Amino acid sequence: MSLLPQETIRKKRDGGALEAAEIADFIEGLTSGAVGEGQAAAFAMATLLRGMDRHEVVALTRAMTASGVTLDWSLPGPVVDKHSTGGVGDNVSLMLAPMLAACGAYVPMISGRGLGHTGGTLDKLDSIPGYVTQPDLATFRRVVKEAGCAIIGQTADLAPADRRLYAIRDVTATVESIALITASILSKKLAAGLGALVMDVKTGSGAFMPTLELSRDLARSIVDVAVGAGLPTVSLITDMNEPLASAAGNAVEVLNAVDYLTGERRDARLHEVTLALGAELLTLANLSATVAEGRAALERALASGAAAERFERMVAALGGPKDFLAGASKLLPKAPVTLDVKAQDEGHVSAIDVRALGLAVVELGGGRTRAGDGIDHGVGLVDCAGLGARVTRGAPLARVLARDDYSAERAARRVRQAYAIGEKPTAAPVVVERIVGA
Repeated sequence: MSLLPQETIRKKRDGGALEAAEIADFIEGLTSGAVGEGQAAAFAMATLLRGMDRHEVVALTRAMTASGVTLDWSLPGPVVDKHSTGGVGDNVSLMLAPMLAACGAYVPMISGRGLGHTGGTLDKLDSIPGYVTQPDLATFRRVVKEAGCAIIGQTADLAPADRRLYAIRDVTATVESIALITASILSKKLAAGLGALVMDVKTGSGAFMPTLELSRDLARSIVDVAVGAGLPTVSLITDMNEPLASAAGNAVEVLNAVDYLTGERRDARLHEVTLALGAELLTLANLSATVAEGRAALERALASGAAAERFERMVAALGGPKDFLAGASKLLPKAPVTLDVKAQDEGHVSAIDVRALGLAVVELGGGRTRAGDGIDHGVGLVDCAGLGARVTRGAPLARVLARDDYSAERAARRVRQAYAIGEKPTAAPVVVERIVGA
C-alpha cells in the first residue's frame, strides 16, 4: 500500500470524491490484510452516508474484480448471466440457466445463499442429493463447457475483496449502500468473465428494496456502472408484492422448477419473468435479433425438452443424480407434517405481506437467523394463493410443510396474518420497468 487507509476514509467521510488510485490502493490493502476490519467498517459507513458517484463505483467495482482471478472462457458461444436482488418464491435461476444454454449461450452462474427473508439459490440446490455447490474452478469450467451452464457459489478465487467487505457490511448496518451493493454484484460478474448481464431488481413487500424509487435507483446504478466497466447490461424491475412461484422454500422450489422445465406446471408470473429476463439476455448476446425472437427461442427450448436436458446434465455433472428429473419427487427431502392454512373470510386476496411469508419459511427452518445456522431443506410453503385469487371461508390460502406440529401451527398463524381478504385488486404487471444504459 502506498496510501494511508485512514486518509482515504477521511476523504470519503468529509464528502470528497475518491480517485481510482485511492480506491484501488484501499481494496488492495483490504485483500492483503493491511486494511483492518475497523478501517473497512469505517470505509463502508462513510460510503453509505456520503455515497459515491458513477466514476467512483466503476473504480471500486474494477478494483474488487482485480482482487482475484478473472475467468477467460474461450467458448464457441457468448457467456452470459442473470442476477436477482432476491425475493420469495424466486427460483428463476434454476430454469433460466438451462434455457439459455439450450439457446446457445454459456452460463457460469455464481449465486448466493439466503439473506434475511429471501431464499438463496445455493440453499435450494443443496437439497439435491450429491450436488456440489462449491466445486473447484477446474470443475466449474468443465461443467459450463459440457452442460452449457453451472450454478455454483462464489469461490475464494473470485473477487476475494468482496467476500471480506460483504462480511463486514453484514454486521455494521451498511448492507443498504447502493454503491456497495452495485460493486459487490458486478465485481463477481466481471470476475466470472461475462459478456452480457441481465439484472432482476425486485420491488414490493417481499423485496430487499421495497419502494419503486429505491428499486429504480439500484437498477440504474447497476446498469450505468456495468456499462462503464465494459459489461453490456439491462435491468428489469419486477414485482414482488406476491410470491413469484406458488412455492417458497428449498426442495419445494426445486420441485417447482422441475415441474416448470418438464411442463407439468408453470406458474404464470414466474413464466413471464423468466421469459422476459432470458429474452433480454439472448438479445444482448446477439443470439436473437429482437426480444420477441428471444422469447420464442426460449419457448422452443422448453417445448422440445432441450432446457430440461441441460438442467439434468448440469445436476449430474456437479455430483447429483443422473436421472434427477424423473425421480425428483422421491429424491428431494420432505417435511413430515403438512397443514393447510385456511381463510377466515370470503372474498379475493387483496394484499399479501410477502416478507412475512419469507419469514415463515425461515422460522420453519428453511432459512437462517444467524450466518452459521443449518438449513432444513424439506420445509416450506406450497400452493400459495396469489393476488386476486377468489377464496371462500375455510378454503386453503397455502399449505405449510413442517418438521413438527408446533412449528407448523406457528407458521400457519404467520401466513394467515400475511393475507388480506377483500375486494379484488387491480391487476399489476409483473415486469414493472426496463432500464438500459444511457
